[in-house]
Amino acid sequence: MAGYRRQLYRDDAVVLRVQKLGESDRIITLLTRRHGRLRAVARGVRRTSSRFGARLEPFGHVDLQLAGDPKGNQGSSLHTVSQVEGIDLYGKRFLGDYPRYTAASAIAETAERLTPVEREPSLRLFQLTLGALKSLARGEHATTLVLDAYLLRGMAQAGWAPALTACAVCGTPGKHRAFSVPAGGTVCPDCRPPGAAHPAPATVDLMSALTTGDWAYADATENGIRRECSGLVAAHLQWHLERALRSLPLVDRGAPGSGTVPPPGGAGPGVVPPRPGAGPAAAGVNRENT
Repeated sequence: MAGYRRQLYRDDAVVLRVQKLGESDRIITLLTRRHGRLRAVARGVRRTSSRFGARLEPFGHVDLQLAGDPKGNQGSSLHTVSQVEGIDLYGKRFLGDYPRYTAASAIAETAERLTPVEREPSLRLFQLTLGALKSLARGEHATTLVLDAYLLRGMAQAGWAPALTACAVCGTPGKHRAFSVPAGGTVCPDCRPPGAAHPAPATVDLMSALTTGDWAYADATENGIRRECSGLVAAHLQWHLERALRSLPLVDRGAPGSGTVPPPGGAGPGVVPPRPGAGPAAAGVNRENT
């Protein structure tokens, strides 16, 4: 547009992804506090003389000055980074830690998938993403627990939360044994479709604990229950996204061993302290094929 001068505005953001552009520039995908997800060009950041190239790395929490129309009504959809200050560059803490790095990658990719429309504000998702990265950086809880808690709460924010305390089909309250991803969560015997999974009761309890923030229970679970929970959460998320996440298969879920999920039909330990009102915790996932 002739005579159009790009606006300058400030916001803080989480860096989700970076892409090379030309010989020295990058396109930065950001999840901002007030303007949702947007993309911006950072010029010259790949040069060794760049003043702020290291501040625009994935997983960092940064304060930015951007040039462009924040509503996207005028000019290019790509904004330009004119200033950046690092608030907390979490990515530096993940470089030598494969489990945390891959979990952070899955969080960033999920945040991008859950914001399909650019410049649509999503404050709760921003706070959730920032909190998950902060928890990973501090090492407050097991890496897989932080990731699964983020995925469950992100799905709740998007309206895809799995039903855990009632039948996903008919709404009958109770802790039902079968779990169907296409149906939307746990299902009662009358609504159970063919192929529904039968996770351990402790696995459903763990999903509930991660959704509500009951970290005392979640931290006490064994590796087998966590792996089974991760499988259900990943399947539920990717079903609703209608596409696979590239980073999820790379996440380190822990080496198989004591407490891991046995083959279908098998039995194993995987016993965790029951939550209030929960039944006995048995391991294993059995599938009903009829």
